[in-house]
Amino acid sequence: KIRLGDRFVDHPLEANIWQLPTLEQADYLEAIANAGCNSGTPMPEKFIEWIYWKLGDVIADNYMIPYNRKMFGDNLEQLGTYWLEKLPSVSFRETLLSCLNRKAYGKQPAHAEFYYPKKFGYGELWSRMAASISDRIEYNKKVCSIDFDSHVVKTDDGSSYKADKIITTIPWLEFRTLNGMPDALKSDIGRLKHTAVQIKYFPTNLEGDAHWSYFPDPSVSYHRILYRHNWHSDWKGHWTETRAERVSGALEDGKTSFLNPYAYPLNTIDKPKIMRRLLDWCKLNNVYGLGRWGEHSHYNSDVVVRLAMSLAEKI
Repeated sequence: KIRLGDRFVDHPLEANIWQLPTLEQADYLEAIANAGCNSGTPMPEKFIEWIYWKLGDVIADNYMIPYNRKMFGDNLEQLGTYWLEKLPSVSFRETLLSCLNRKAYGKQPAHAEFYYPKKFGYGELWSRMAASISDRIEYNKKVCSIDFDSHVVKTDDGSSYKADKIITTIPWLEFRTLNGMPDALKSDIGRLKHTAVQIKYFPTNLEGDAHWSYFPDPSVSYHRILYRHNWHSDWKGHWTETRAERVSGALEDGKTSFLNPYAYPLNTIDKPKIMRRLLDWCKLNNVYGLGRWGEHSHYNSDVVVRLAMSLAEKI
């Protein structure tokens, strides 16, 4: 759901405007009707301009711009539009139909619905995968370098591993040494953008039946609340998610909070060219970037598993 003023509206907003008072519905509908996508204006290349072009200035000003500024900060100005398959697709006609028939229309992205294990948490998936190859995993080692000439990977405790082919899933910015990589590609890596997020747990159950809610209000530090008690009958409490720069007071990492320094890779306008150059060169040297951080793409985990299986078949 989305918190707008003193009420919650279902997500996506453009398919659920019918949940607002009639006069507000008229304001939203008029703005969408006048949006660039409905008047023949070419689609812009910047995400922030696309928001107005696609959704009109009322949704942009009340929800999308303030929410995404909370998520991405000043980086919002640098985001492109090539990643929009992650967002819902709702036409003006579908928005109008939803208001007339008082139900949502339009297409939701694949991750709008998902499954969880019947027992334990989501991490159970990865625990079982790891158990099946337990003799091939080493824990508590931080990879710090790749040597592209010798195909040796080193960790910060001095361990070395040599391989014919190397697959990396960690953020490229985490490597202290990339021996043999051209300086131009190293410079490209330095231009990749990402956000850090603090997740904080509270034991209280909040009202409502949502799995999570978005909060565009700039005066509220967090951008999302996840209602843990609505995920499983035996669980309780809720989480807040806050971009690190918006955390009031000191950043915490302890019993009830977790600072994730790599939460979201940002889809900046120049990122596709950077990653194409980087991954193509690495592939020629039998090194493969994979997943959310290896490819610096905002993939959800189901997509990452599919990509991993596909890469395994190819190599």
